[in-house]
Amino acid sequence: MKDILRYFPQSIYRIIEGQVEEKKNTLEEIRIRANKPIILKACYSEEVIDYRVTYKEIMEILQKICENSIYSYQNQIKNGFITLKGGHRVGITGNAIIENNKVINLTYISSLNFRIAREIKGCSKNVLKYILNIEENSVYNTLIVSAPGAGKTTILRDIVRNISDGIVGFNGLTVGLIDERGELAATYKGISQNDLGIRTDVIDNIPKSIGMKMLIRSMAPKVIVADEIGCIEDINAINEAVCAGIKGIFTAHGGNFEEILLNPILSNIINMHAFEKIIFLKNIGQRGTIDNVYTLNKKTGYIGYYR
Repeated sequence: MKDILRYFPQSIYRIIEGQVEEKKNTLEEIRIRANKPIILKACYSEEVIDYRVTYKEIMEILQKICENSIYSYQNQIKNGFITLKGGHRVGITGNAIIENNKVINLTYISSLNFRIAREIKGCSKNVLKYILNIEENSVYNTLIVSAPGAGKTTILRDIVRNISDGIVGFNGLTVGLIDERGELAATYKGISQNDLGIRTDVIDNIPKSIGMKMLIRSMAPKVIVADEIGCIEDINAINEAVCAGIKGIFTAHGGNFEEILLNPILSNIINMHAFEKIIFLKNIGQRGTIDNVYTLNKKTGYIGYYR
């Protein structure tokens, strides 16, 4: 946790150090809000620390995150987050500056949410068995869906490692990973800080739709992977890849099958039958707990069943 705590001023550091150290194995979020208490969120609990954070302290934290050059981080700030070394992500809210219907900056920063990234090897075990096509030593085109905070990114990281390295009865495959926000690989100076397997090629800090095309042209992956798809450009790139015979594993936000069908972007690719498996995760309980699995039947569409 030292790599997280170093961003906080001494006034906050002294107050939260003990609680953070105590929860270091389960801590998921540290939420900092102007003129409000600090909240530490663990797997199954949260602790409210009665210390009112000032706006000055928030800006001091942001300056440290941005290495004293907020301007150089403007592209990340306008997207609402900054990725730290180690794959940790800091969510940012404030006053949005809009130009031509696009956010060009955030000012008067009011909230920071430190989301703690950690590798949990083996957490994808229950999900992986629905993704691997053992007979063909391949994978099924898969969409993994859950609400925010249910562990999709952590599980996806473990899935990539297993597919890349291979497991008993399954030979490793070349994986192309588009890590738009730097959370999966946590690349630092070109080297992944997380274990993504020996056959994984990573391209980060790039829109997923562009990254998919670049990896397919340059690295000839057997499987492409991306976290949190959601725009029409993502969908078009995925459809092109699938039509080219490349397998893909992706995640998206949603609660159930009906909800994603109401999403005008996701419903397009669902109705194209691009995915062979759609896996819904539960929002509570252990990482990787499956709620529903839908399998594509070419004649009748998707057939869902409960585990």
